[in-house]
Amino acid sequence: MDEHLVPLRPGAAAPDFTLRRTLWQTLSLHRLAGQPIILAFFPSAFEPVSREQLMLYQEYLPQFEALHGQLLGISADYVWCHAAFCREAGIEFPLLADTPPRGRVSQLYGVYRRPEDATGRALFVIDSSGIIRFGEVYPDLLNPGVDDVLTVLEYLHAHNASSP
Repeated sequence: MDEHLVPLRPGAAAPDFTLRRTLWQTLSLHRLAGQPIILAFFPSAFEPVSREQLMLYQEYLPQFEALHGQLLGISADYVWCHAAFCREAGIEFPLLADTPPRGRVSQLYGVYRRPEDATGRALFVIDSSGIIRFGEVYPDLLNPGVDDVLTVLEYLHAHNASSP
């Protein structure tokens, strides 16, 4: 874990936000209420480990969706960078531009590296009522994979299926 970043802990309410997906389209966290949400913060779309991570998430997108999870990627890149990356890499889930101001949402979640002016690598899983159930920061050179996300989504899915 990056000792300079202090992510929001499980049990905290997930801060709401509205970020740009394209120059003409925004996405707000509160609009996705009622389903689990995966927030994948990453340093930069064209950075090699982020590329590998996001392409892995694209591969596992059907499993996330089968567990009712909505995946959102977030970085301090600009929308045009995300658009180019999504076209080139075949990414279909939303990548959100944490601008302007740069890194505002990453700061709310405790995963912004101000000296580098970049988002740290972090994952959060938010339950259907807006509570963070998983939050972890990873070293920039480590692809966090899908195991943690799938485990939490499976737990939430089983818990919701057993609730009256």
